Amino acid sequence: MKKLPIGIQNLREIIEDKYIYIDKTEEAYQLVSNYKYVFLSRPRRFGKSLFVDTLKELFEGNKKLFEGLYIYDKWNWDEKYPVIKISWAGDLTTLERVEDRAIDIFKTNQRLLGIECQNINNPSSCFNELIQKAYEKYNQKVVILIDEYDKPILDVIENVEQAKINRGFLRSLYSIIKDNDAYIRFAFLTGVSKFSKASIFSGLNMLTDISLNPKYGNICGYTQRDIETSFKDYFVDVDMESVKRWYNGYNFLKDNVYNPFDILQFISNGLVFDNYWFETGTPSFLIKLLKERRYFLPNFSNIVVDKKLLSSFDVENIDLEVILFQSGYLTIEKVIQTPRSIGYKLKIPNLEVQISLNDYILRYLFNYRESNDIQNQSYDAFYNGDLDVIRDNLTTLFSSIPYTNYTNNELKLYEGFYASVVYAYLVSLGVDLINEDVTNKGRIDLTVFASDKIYIIEFKVDGVKGEALSQIKHKNYAQKYLDMGKDIYLVGIEFSSSERNIVNFEWEKLERWNVKTLER
Repeated sequence: MKKLPIGIQNLREIIEDKYIYIDKTEEAYQLVSNYKYVFLSRPRRFGKSLFVDTLKELFEGNKKLFEGLYIYDKWNWDEKYPVIKISWAGDLTTLERVEDRAIDIFKTNQRLLGIECQNINNPSSCFNELIQKAYEKYNQKVVILIDEYDKPILDVIENVEQAKINRGFLRSLYSIIKDNDAYIRFAFLTGVSKFSKASIFSGLNMLTDISLNPKYGNICGYTQRDIETSFKDYFVDVDMESVKRWYNGYNFLKDNVYNPFDILQFISNGLVFDNYWFETGTPSFLIKLLKERRYFLPNFSNIVVDKKLLSSFDVENIDLEVILFQSGYLTIEKVIQTPRSIGYKLKIPNLEVQISLNDYILRYLFNYRESNDIQNQSYDAFYNGDLDVIRDNLTTLFSSIPYTNYTNNELKLYEGFYASVVYAYLVSLGVDLINEDVTNKGRIDLTVFASDKIYIIEFKVDGVKGEALSQIKHKNYAQKYLDMGKDIYLVGIEFSSSERNIVNFEWEKLERWNVKTLER
């Protein structure tokens, strides 16, 4: 078996040391053949850096590395181009540190190209010199590759003023590309986010964004075919449906893809399911936005955004759905085409993100801590139909929420708050559910599916006792699921704003054998 390329973003090492390599050179060939300035946005740990390095080796004409790959007999290996590569790393929390990192980056490029900048301590000036002197020295146009172009901004995104300062520096630096158009063969920029052209790509109106171009939807990530061919020896006797449910599901308008980091870690850790990708980043900034905006968490299952909204954001006006999508916590479920516009329905991509994100929200938005044993108990309770356990654990959940979460606001009166807590809790367990499940009589607040059981749940705050269950029965919400041959549980959950907890939890069970009676 070929080795796993864990943590390796260098094509030469992967090829020469015989690691598994998923061939992305067809996409690379199409890019460099059809475009001059290209931008790609993908979530972290998605293979962007390896793709950038692949482009570097390609333009430098390192033919031997591409033997057996798609591009091998299509590329003109006699032409070699000088490459300037910018990759942001390290501490970028102040302008001084960003400038120091830029100086180090250009020192490395000077050494590799055999060029000396006169203004070595002025990043923009040195960048300009590098482009022009490389063109003169090699008598060939220059290739510019920028990996993680947005890192100096994202590292300080919670500090708006510092983010704006760093953005200003990058705007000045990247404008050098436009000024040297005559000397450039190809430029490729990649990162997590897409900021508006006006805010950071000043003058780069010729930049082509391929992030949501279906032709390049698989440019990063592993497809199911990749798993079943290149990784097949590692997946013998593995429940592939569980692997798909846990790690597949990212979609950029082509095939569903896996995050490479997840697959490599899953294999190297003995095929143990865990939240490998999620643990590489801390979504504290997102949680802060969720709290500030009192976001209705069940909306995660029904987000629709237009194309313009999904394409960019800026530090002064961050849209929560956009940053959730660009960060990899949401992905595209389907395209919604109308005569006047294109929109996208978003979804949480897979079980890893579903469980981990909602567990994180519970812990840091509501300061809730629960052992895995209790969460497993709740999960089993849904599969066993043990409503008493579900009631007790939900009551404990609300009892644990600090009093400060209710003071100086109207949260305790807000039905959406209680629904959000229950939703986050159930999703963190890994159960399947539908928020605002549509029927011909109205909308069910929450429908939960667990093997041969369906739970129809209605929430009420400060209502008449028994009102929640009564509504489920009066509007005959169960009608929608009668022909599925499953046990159906009608669950009414009522909260008190003064007690800030469940004050009435009642339920009825419709047995599979007698649902026809109800239907009549």
